[in-house]
Amino acid sequence: MSDNWLQRWNDRYQEKEFAYGTEPNEFLKEQLQSLEPKTILFGAEGEGRNAVFAAKLGWNVSAFDISTEGRNKALTLATQYKVTINYQVGLLPELQFNDEPFDAIALIYAHFPPAIKTEYHTLLSNKLKKGGLVILEAFSKNNLTYRNENPGVGGPANLESLFSIDELKSDFSNFEPLLLEEKVIELHEGLYHNGTGSVVRFVGRKQ
Repeated sequence: MSDNWLQRWNDRYQEKEFAYGTEPNEFLKEQLQSLEPKTILFGAEGEGRNAVFAAKLGWNVSAFDISTEGRNKALTLATQYKVTINYQVGLLPELQFNDEPFDAIALIYAHFPPAIKTEYHTLLSNKLKKGGLVILEAFSKNNLTYRNENPGVGGPANLESLFSIDELKSDFSNFEPLLLEEKVIELHEGLYHNGTGSVVRFVGRKQ
């Protein structure tokens, strides 16, 4: 992972305002509120809005990201809401998360670099208990059209970092899809996700 990639996210999260707001992602919120709180891991968690929400619901929350600045803001947010999260910084293969301890994994706009995206999905799958859930929302490849019309909707500008249904089926081939769809939605998340965009949503149960 390049130094430029790391610097980009540290620069974004150094801003005073929260890049994507402090409220949870609506899709994640809907999914978590229908589940019994257990153990959950958040990937590419940034400033912690989703992890803190899960902790408020009673989940035992772990998270990771490459950005120290993101972690700092996440822990500040957690303190504000009087919850705790185990937030580690670094590359996933080097972090201290054991295999199969988690009941759920949340990937909300977790656009890992193309060269490691499939590898990370495999590593994360290995950290999920049998019967556990992956909950994912991310920009689809068709989002480029919407991004070109309105850069404010956000998302990667390169096709390889975006998602397709076929890619998710391949990367999570050992999962039973409970929900797998591409959908056009309206985003209102902080400074960088605003407007009409195309997303892929996936909820899968590990078999």
